[in-house]
Amino acid sequence: MELVGVSEIREMLGGVSRQRASVIANQRNFPEPIAVLAMGKVWRKSDVEKWIKQHRPDLTTD
Repeated sequence: MELVGVSEIREMLGGVSRQRASVIANQRNFPEPIAVLAMGKVWRKSDVEKWIKQHRPDLTTD
């Protein structure tokens, strides 16, 4: 299982700012993090990829 944090999510969203990635990750329809660590929240990469396909289809290549 691959995990991602806000830094990876910002890249997955096409290089948005860290602040914008945080705003998106805190939306109610964004997947729940699987853990909250001292460094921040972490998500399953597959959950984030699925969300991007549903909510940001212009960023997907398949």
